[in-house]
Amino acid sequence: MTFFTFLLPIVFALTGIACDIKRWRGHSAQIALFGARLAPIVLLMSLISWSFYAPSRYSLAQEAPVNGTMLTALMLILVVFMAWILVQFSQHYMQGSKRVARYYRWLMLTLSAVTLTLTSNHLLAFWAGWVGISLGLHFLLTYYPDRPRAIIAAHKKFILARTAEISLLSAFYLLAQAHDSWYITTIMTQMGEPLTWQEQTAAVLIAVAALMKCAQLPVHGWLMQVVEAPTPVSALLHAGIINLGGFLVLTFYPLLHLSPIAIWLLLIVAGLTTVLSALIMTTRISVKVRLAWSTSAQMGLMLLECALGLYELAVLHLLAHSVYKAHAFLNSSSAVEDFLQRKLAPDETPSATAWLIAILFSAIAVTVSIWLWGYEGPMSPWWLFGFALIILVAQGRSIPRPYSIFRLAATSVGLAVLYGGLKTLIAWLLENSLEGDAAFHTVAAYSAPDIWACMLFVALVSLAICLRYYAHLGWVRRFSTALFAGFYLDEWFTKITLKTWPVNLPARSKAKHQRRAFSLPTLTKRWKK
Repeated sequence: MTFFTFLLPIVFALTGIACDIKRWRGHSAQIALFGARLAPIVLLMSLISWSFYAPSRYSLAQEAPVNGTMLTALMLILVVFMAWILVQFSQHYMQGSKRVARYYRWLMLTLSAVTLTLTSNHLLAFWAGWVGISLGLHFLLTYYPDRPRAIIAAHKKFILARTAEISLLSAFYLLAQAHDSWYITTIMTQMGEPLTWQEQTAAVLIAVAALMKCAQLPVHGWLMQVVEAPTPVSALLHAGIINLGGFLVLTFYPLLHLSPIAIWLLLIVAGLTTVLSALIMTTRISVKVRLAWSTSAQMGLMLLECALGLYELAVLHLLAHSVYKAHAFLNSSSAVEDFLQRKLAPDETPSATAWLIAILFSAIAVTVSIWLWGYEGPMSPWWLFGFALIILVAQGRSIPRPYSIFRLAATSVGLAVLYGGLKTLIAWLLENSLEGDAAFHTVAAYSAPDIWACMLFVALVSLAICLRYYAHLGWVRRFSTALFAGFYLDEWFTKITLKTWPVNLPARSKAKHQRRAFSLPTLTKRWKK
């Protein structure tokens, strides 16, 4: 079992090294594609060996080197699938680019580090893979060294990554000292109340590392600026690597859900990021920048779901977001046309009757789904889903050729039943991945965390409706201006970062800036004459 599992990161690592060997550089694209096509075969052998060895994490030997959970299996399938797609897409996208061998080397080495992190049951191996991901991504983000925005973004990412790694290593050391073991399964099975001070501190440090990894406010700016990197790198980051913050929380949730400080840290920071990033996204014109703000909001929502104990919903969200965001970035050229078509389409404000019909259909659909699937737990996700249905139905009744009442009613009920069914399916798949039901719906309906999430969703939907349909109001205009500026959060963070640790911009950029500085006075004198 261990051999086949760790063979996967070895395959990615060896193909990455081979891509940059001098005599093979001309065939780096073919070598990377071979590794991407070999990976599914290795993964299949690994999963088969898991099924013979043990079906769940807690039936494995607690000090086994492999973390063989259903969550790990789902993540590995996702990563291998994404690797194949990205390498195949890069065959044409990167063709003719300079230093393409360097690109494939760091792409494959980064994928190797990702699979190492996902499969490791040892804290130090997990941390080593985490560090390898950050270093590999840094070289990919600086693929165009003559672009100052890319260099500044990579510089900020580098500082935040080192901070997150120190936090994570400190947390792992405290856990190892408290439990006299470096194995994740051993530590998680020993969790119980009350937590020691080492466990409390470790939980907070893990939450901080996850928030940094997921680009939550106010350390989000680098994510918006890395669009200067090649499109496959953006897809890898937004569809895969940034999700590792959620994977970290899900892996250590038996610890985190026992720490109120860590849970409320996630609730507050991730919740506010969800609302603000989603609203700021609506003010952006660039397709890639809009997608970047969307990623920040989606990661905030996923961490919020984790804090609410909605383990299965967070996993479903992670998988769906990865597939969607990879498609969105790789298809970003077509997204421009789609965006313009939506802008040119008639956008009439729904009438009071349309809103009432939408509220009625949404309430019925949500009630039917909750009853059908026997749901028990926090209600805030259903509030958010209900709000989404309200907007969908109201828009469907406000277009020049409105949809029929029957069609909208059937769509509402169908989507609600599908949503509840997918949550139930993921919960069934993961039922053996945790010790008992400790991490399932640990937050009661309409408890303080659930009410906080409901308030956030009400604010998000209310402000989004005002920005779209009542933009002529004075306070909405002023609020939209503040959103367009991003509340200047990234400007302050960038200023502090560059004062603390300055970065040297590319020489080409400096020369270009100096030419402009010298030419402007000359032009001014000519205009005066």
